Amino acid sequence: MQKLLRKIARTPTALVSILVLVVGFWVSPGWAEADKTIESASAYGVLVGQWERPDGGYLITIKGVSADGEIDAAYANPSPLPFSRAEASRDGDSIELFFELRAGGYNGSTYTLVYDPEQDVLRGVYYQAVAKQKYDIQFRRVN
Repeated sequence: MQKLLRKIARTPTALVSILVLVVGFWVSPGWAEADKTIESASAYGVLVGQWERPDGGYLITIKGVSADGEIDAAYANPSPLPFSRAEASRDGDSIELFFELRAGGYNGSTYTLVYDPEQDVLRGVYYQAVAKQKYDIQFRRVN
């Protein structure tokens, strides 16, 4: 065995090949997990931008979406209001979004939306918690 190792050590190409195989085998599970994270995050990348609800100028600005679906977003009506929850999830090929407001007379109001890639819009239902009413709405991309 020592003779074989000495022979391999004298052959740089063989040594490098073996090291690449050993190191690749040893770290590949971590790389696979990182690839999944990048793939998941990029799957939500289409959501990044500013979206306007045409029936009143309400704006949702999506700055980013983490691989686990947490949305970094802001809302304006026209004054800024914070989302208490902002989440994205996938159901097959469909991207679903959920936003909840807990401020400024909107306590418990929600948007439940689905991204429509053909029209590049967010469609769904706005639940106005104070009035206890639901509205079919959509947001169009403005940038």
